[in-house]
Amino acid sequence: MWIFNPILKSTIWGGERIATYKGIATDLEKVGESWELSGVEGDESVVAEGIDAGMTLPALIDRYGASLMGHRNYEKFGNRFPLLIKFIDAREDLSVQVHPDDAMSQKYGMPNGKTEMWFVLDAAEGARLANGFKNPVDPADYETLVKSGEIENVLNFVEIKPGDTYFIPAGRVHAIGKGAFVAEIQQTSDATYRLYDYHRKDKNGNERELHTELAKEAVNFNDTDGNPVDYKRVENVPVNIVRCPFFTTNLLEADHELMRDYRENDSFVALIFTSGEAVVTCGEEKTLAHQGETILIPASAKGISIEPKGKVAVLETYV
Repeated sequence: MWIFNPILKSTIWGGERIATYKGIATDLEKVGESWELSGVEGDESVVAEGIDAGMTLPALIDRYGASLMGHRNYEKFGNRFPLLIKFIDAREDLSVQVHPDDAMSQKYGMPNGKTEMWFVLDAAEGARLANGFKNPVDPADYETLVKSGEIENVLNFVEIKPGDTYFIPAGRVHAIGKGAFVAEIQQTSDATYRLYDYHRKDKNGNERELHTELAKEAVNFNDTDGNPVDYKRVENVPVNIVRCPFFTTNLLEADHELMRDYRENDSFVALIFTSGEAVVTCGEEKTLAHQGETILIPASAKGISIEPKGKVAVLETYV
C-alpha cells in the first residue's frame, strides 16, 4: 500500500482549511485544492515513503501492472490511473460549470469525460451547492441566462451539512458555494467548461475565460435530479453511497476493528480518511493513517483491517 505527497493548488476562491485539516505546513495562500491521488499529466502523484518513494503514480503502475490496478482496469486504462481524488476548500463561490461525458470528450481528443461525486466534510452556516436545475431549461434561453447572470436563478441550490453526498454525472450544471469543504472523487479528467463566474476579476483586472459554446454542447438541460444521495449512516458497517459505471464509493465509520475482503474486487482501492486515525494492515504491512490522508491499496490485496484509534471515518472507493 502507498501514501502520496499531496499536490496543493492555489486558487482565487481558495481558503486556509486544507493544510490544517491534513496536518501539514505550506507557504501557499488560498489553497483551494489538494490533489490526493492523481494520474493527470503534469500533476502526477508521487509516492511519499517506502521502497517506492519518489515514483510517480504512472511509473508505479508500470512497475506493478495488473497487481496494482486489477486485470480489467489494467487492460482498459494501462498506466493511466482512472480516478482523481481531491479535497476542496471554497472560501468563495466556485464558477458555475459543467463537464463533458465520454462521447463528447473523445470527440475533442480527450480520453474520457468527467463524472464525479462530493462528500461534504464541513460547511459554514448557510453554505450551499448547486447541483442541476430547478426545472428543465430551454436551450434557446441559455446564452441570455448566462450573459444576464440569471443562470443563478434556475440552478438547484441546496444548503449542505457534513456527511451530505452529491453525485454529479457528466452534463449536470453545478457549483460549489463559499463555505463548503468537500472530498471529491472523479474520473481522471481536467475538462471543465465554465458557464458563469460572477464577473469576478483577477489581479490584472481580467475576468476568467468562459466556455459558452462548449458548455452548451455538454449541458443536460433536462437534468433536475440534483438532490443529495439518500443513505443511512451505520457505524461498523460499510454503507454504499455512490455506485456508477466509473467508480463505487462506500462510507466506513467505525469505533472498532473493521475487516474488508477485496478478493472479488479485481481493482485497486483508495481509502480516504475523512476523520480520526487508524492502523491499516494489508498483508505484512501496517501503517497509521489519519484525517486528510489517502492510502492506495493494490488489487492483489486479499483484504485489509482498519483498527481505529477511537472513531474513524473513511471513504472507500474503487473501479
